[in-house]
Amino acid sequence: MTPRDAGVLRRALAWLLFLGPFFFLSYGFANWLTAQRTDVGVLAFAWERHIPLWPWSIVPYWSIDLLYGLSFLLPRSRQELDRHALRLFSAQVLAVAGFLLLPLRFSFERPPLDGVFGWLFDVLMGFDKPFNQAPSLHIALLVVLWAIYARYARGGWRWLLHGWFALIGVSVLTTWQHHFIDLPSGALLGWLCVWLWPWQARPPLAGWRLAADRQRWRLAALYAAGAAVLALLAGSGQGAWLWLLWPGLALALVALIYLGFGAEGFQKGADGRLALATRWLLAPYLLAARLNSRLWTHRRPRPDEVLPGLWIGRVPTDAELDATPCRAVLDLSAELQCAPAGRAHACLPLLDLVAPSVEQCRRAAGLIDDLLPRGPLLVCCALGYSRSATVVAAWLLLSGRAASPEAALALLRQARPQVVLKAAQLASLAELAGGRRSALEIGHAS
Repeated sequence: MTPRDAGVLRRALAWLLFLGPFFFLSYGFANWLTAQRTDVGVLAFAWERHIPLWPWSIVPYWSIDLLYGLSFLLPRSRQELDRHALRLFSAQVLAVAGFLLLPLRFSFERPPLDGVFGWLFDVLMGFDKPFNQAPSLHIALLVVLWAIYARYARGGWRWLLHGWFALIGVSVLTTWQHHFIDLPSGALLGWLCVWLWPWQARPPLAGWRLAADRQRWRLAALYAAGAAVLALLAGSGQGAWLWLLWPGLALALVALIYLGFGAEGFQKGADGRLALATRWLLAPYLLAARLNSRLWTHRRPRPDEVLPGLWIGRVPTDAELDATPCRAVLDLSAELQCAPAGRAHACLPLLDLVAPSVEQCRRAAGLIDDLLPRGPLLVCCALGYSRSATVVAAWLLLSGRAASPEAALALLRQARPQVVLKAAQLASLAELAGGRRSALEIGHAS
């Protein structure tokens, strides 16, 4: 196990001494304030009346408090500790804000219980009231705690962890503490907090830069409009329509990615995999992106060879990649996973439908130079028609294999006729070609 940094335990104690009282004060305040209101509604499905009351499930329900405290003993570094604590703090703040903005109450009357389980219920109700429902803070904290415990659990302990945490998740229903809607909303809140504070990558808020590109603004507006439509449908339809809030949240986050977070917002690692939080939060969007990739390329699923040893195509499955001679992969998609096993691999996430900058083209061309000696190389994106084509065109220009953007585009279309480079991509390539000519002229003059 990695040695623990000096001072981490003292810092963990400081965090715990802050977060403990903050939890009870903020949670209690939301309960007290909501109890004064007369407009507190109920959001429950008829089938929930068939959920049994299992008094013994109060034990896993209560166990989250112990797991909360012990979790501060796990981090090995100050950064890991701070990210974990900030996740817990963010869950608390956002959940309490939700309780105050959209107050709900639990509507079932729990019968009197005796014995040890009854005593545990009595202690719980000493500070908890039938308010503070959606999003379930219990479930949000469960997701945050699972993320750090799963980071260290191995072997059989990992399976025991998954089982116990699943039992805690079920217990919020079988103790009659929450209605069903509280669970998915709480889980999404938990994953949002994990996404906000990744273990290693720069936090999204720290990387926020308002886009200057008009295309990014247009796409952000379209995704935001889609999120608004889904939210309106969910609010007006009720029932199963409420599930539309999940794709609505996904589209809202994608809108923010285009507006300011940039490709970093997808949190794609160097291994080509998206962060687990991204996969949960954006699951509806990611599924649509994968289907879109396959629908547009179903007539031409195989990559095409532009020059000997240099291929261009869509993000492949393992089976599709095995059917090619490619031994190296340069992945340019920000939104799709690509983790080819047993091959040299590099990842430069670029936003879909946005022209790569000159600097991004240079970086990608450098990666092509690095990967080509490793064997036949596949440069891929969602379709293999735009991002990958722009990058390969940039490499053709910088390597002197094409004299102009038009010549590079002609070479690409000869191999892959569906290639689409619009004015913005051609402008980046023209700027790149102009810079290359200037550098050559300076070299000749000297």
